[in-house]
Amino acid sequence: MKFRTDPASIRGSIAPVITPFTEEGAVDHDSLRGLIRWQLESGSHGISLGGSTGEPAAQSAAERIAALRTAAEEIGDRVPFLPGTGSHKLDETLEITAAARDAGADAALVITPYYARPTQEALYRWYATVAREFPDLPVVAYNVPSRTAVDIAPETVRRLFTDFDNFVGVKETTKDFEHFSRVLHACGRELLVWSGIELLCLPLLALGGAGFVSAVANLAPGAVARMYELWEAGDFDAARDLHYRLHPLVDLLFVETNPAPAKWVLEQQGRIASGHVRPPLTTPTESGLARIRELLAEGGDLTQQL
Repeated sequence: MKFRTDPASIRGSIAPVITPFTEEGAVDHDSLRGLIRWQLESGSHGISLGGSTGEPAAQSAAERIAALRTAAEEIGDRVPFLPGTGSHKLDETLEITAAARDAGADAALVITPYYARPTQEALYRWYATVAREFPDLPVVAYNVPSRTAVDIAPETVRRLFTDFDNFVGVKETTKDFEHFSRVLHACGRELLVWSGIELLCLPLLALGGAGFVSAVANLAPGAVARMYELWEAGDFDAARDLHYRLHPLVDLLFVETNPAPAKWVLEQQGRIASGHVRPPLTTPTESGLARIRELLAEGGDLTQQL
């Protein structure tokens, strides 16, 4: 929990680790531990679990809590742990967030409630409730309008950042790059902003972003972490080179719905026991696999640790 009291130190590549399942569909805690060890060995600057890439909506609250406890045990205090604890239900969000706090999480990543399409005032009250309930736990909003059908406005982020000391940042998963700038302009650059859009990870750093929570770190954790380190070191050309070299792996992730392609690759590499995804997702189709293999041939060298 050493990063909990210094959320500004939660920077760089925060890997949003998949939730591996067995062939029968149960959460595979052994594979999860192995993935986290690989992430740490590869240089990821932090770990997240339970965001969109982790299939949280297909799991029960008890399963999510058990998985985040496994992750917390494996991580220890080596890097920040930023688990996704949100749900479309407030009571479930509070339950999972409490479990994350007790397990030693350094911050809670709380998705905007999906399906209901709440107003900006309703979003403010939602996050205010979480922030008040856990005053000693940093809270990070997770804005992903393509999945939730609602976009948390810069002005709402500003209200929360002004009103609650423990509301510290936002993971922005929107392709509207102007939105990134407006959020930072409204709140000031003390707000921590991470990109959840792979091809906007590097550009966000130019605006003063804290880093990224990029699904491609599931395939190339060393390369994604190195891209951040090169930028921070002022080696902008080398950072841009890695950005462009990662393009094929970024495209691979979304050949079919994330995380099915990534899980297939990880299974082929022996990093997880099964590429199983829970319904309503399915494992990649034959046509999808053909494209995944092409992209892996093009960018697969980056799946080796840098």
